[in-house]
Amino acid sequence: MTTRLSLFNSPLLLGFDQFERTLDRIAKNSAEGYPPYNIEQIGDEGLRITLAVAGFTSEDLSVQIEDNQLVIRGRQTDDRSRIYLHRGIAARQFQRSFVLAEGIEVVGASLDNGLLNIDLKRPLPEPKVRTIKIEQPAQAASGTAGPQTIDVAPDRGDA
Repeated sequence: MTTRLSLFNSPLLLGFDQFERTLDRIAKNSAEGYPPYNIEQIGDEGLRITLAVAGFTSEDLSVQIEDNQLVIRGRQTDDRSRIYLHRGIAARQFQRSFVLAEGIEVVGASLDNGLLNIDLKRPLPEPKVRTIKIEQPAQAASGTAGPQTIDVAPDRGDA
């Protein structure tokens, strides 16, 4: 039996269970090795994920966004009309997932020479500056000046 150490088990970190599940999903997906892929920076706002999917046609592949996750699935069907004397290239299926940060948009996908390219757009965040007005107390706004003293007498009703 193994004990799982959680990064977010402190009582000061409330509501981080979604982050923990996301980290678990990323760790699980990084252990999968097929198909191999590259992630490239394309310009200031662009990213491209390239998967090596030799032998797959565009009909064999699907690219979907599920919640905040990009999911690529491949499924090849056996051609029953062929008689193989040796079969070194297996028809296999796969699923590869990428967790997308908020704001990432999938622009498109293309299949070229056994490489599936998925283009993403990561908009640069616009700096947001907001000025908060500091209110004056009602006394200062009305013109009454000076501090006021409040007398506090102990409650003598219990005696």
